[in-house]
Amino acid sequence: MIWAKEETLPREEIKAIQLAKLQQSVAYIYERVPSYRNRMDEAGVKPEQIRTLDDLRRLPFTYKADFKNNYPMGLFAVDKKELVRYHASSGTTGKPTVVGYTRKDLDVWLNNVARVACMGGATPEDVAQISFGYGTFTGALGLHGGLEKVGASVIPMSSGNTNKQIMFLQDMGVTLLVATPSYALHLGEEIRERGIDPAKDLQVHIGLFGGEGMTEPMRDEMHKVWGEDFLCTQNYGMSELCGPGVAGECDRLTGMHVNEDWFIPEIINPETEEVLPPGERGELVVTALGKEALPLIRYRTGDMTRLMYEPCPCGRTTCRMENISGRADDMLVIRGVNVFPGQIEEVLFKIEEIGPHYEILVERKNRLDVMTITVELVDDRLLDSYSQLSELEKRIKSGLKSQLGLATGIRLVAPHTLQRFEGKARRITDLRKDGL
Repeated sequence: MIWAKEETLPREEIKAIQLAKLQQSVAYIYERVPSYRNRMDEAGVKPEQIRTLDDLRRLPFTYKADFKNNYPMGLFAVDKKELVRYHASSGTTGKPTVVGYTRKDLDVWLNNVARVACMGGATPEDVAQISFGYGTFTGALGLHGGLEKVGASVIPMSSGNTNKQIMFLQDMGVTLLVATPSYALHLGEEIRERGIDPAKDLQVHIGLFGGEGMTEPMRDEMHKVWGEDFLCTQNYGMSELCGPGVAGECDRLTGMHVNEDWFIPEIINPETEEVLPPGERGELVVTALGKEALPLIRYRTGDMTRLMYEPCPCGRTTCRMENISGRADDMLVIRGVNVFPGQIEEVLFKIEEIGPHYEILVERKNRLDVMTITVELVDDRLLDSYSQLSELEKRIKSGLKSQLGLATGIRLVAPHTLQRFEGKARRITDLRKDGL
């Protein structure tokens, strides 16, 4: 099912819509956001100079650090009284990235999520169980509202509580599951361990997955666990841009369709910031069109991908982005939570008993992401005291849980155990990239 006619327009019509909205958005942000106006002035570009889509590259980038430097609402373009919703994601330090929505923003956002849900096979007949964590995270309430717009019935299950998840999947006739891919695999295996065959004993036949990347081996395993006819697609978004709703896969699985009448994607060389031609892989940069509360021009997402402009067999003519192949920075996505080494450092460096050297290992165990942080003790005599080691480990875990919002494993080792680097330290080992 195709939700909006804009998904099937000829390319020239799509570009005409983008240009008109871009010109409006640039004039709007220049007038209302002082920090962005200053940056445009420094770049020597005025709103009236944006005459073609190629002029987009003349505009300065927006960076994640801009949210930190303007915390909490310095990038907003409207007064608080115009806002109807706040959300927030984790930032590079202890301060979250705060985003907001006007009534119009909320309607546009949820309509875009409805598009993505329809791309993934959702219909008004579906019963959708949302197994994302609710709260300031945009994923749960975003998919919740988008699916309701489609006409589906929604069960706001939230994350965890596997027994209740399985009970509702059985008793409520759930047909569509919203979750991270890793949790969907974990849940499917729990179901099979109880002697239940999802393909025969449940009605779930659609998975709308987000919050973390899904590799093709994960998709293959999803079919083994949930059944060969299980349609599992992934969708893309981030809080800064709106939340979910930027792009999503259709049932042809040829890449994620970008809602181009609301977002202009570019691919750049992350080192030189040069705009790359279609088909080349680089860092995704997105301009959000028509946003009232938090307009964004040329936001550097840090995600590595490429764009494809050939029409899809599904009938959509919007460009497609390939599955994310990595990051241009050191951000990790653990169970749907954005984690930066800087956040971890902020906790570790305040603890006197451990040194400045650490390593991060990310693995997938029982279909779930597991992060273990190895840190060096300052004094190896602590290794002789189980009670002191145990207390220190609990203190580190508590600090990290408070900072990151998720549990981590801690491994304490003797001084001078970890490798030293002459250049940039390589602290992260991610064993999930090519596997399940």
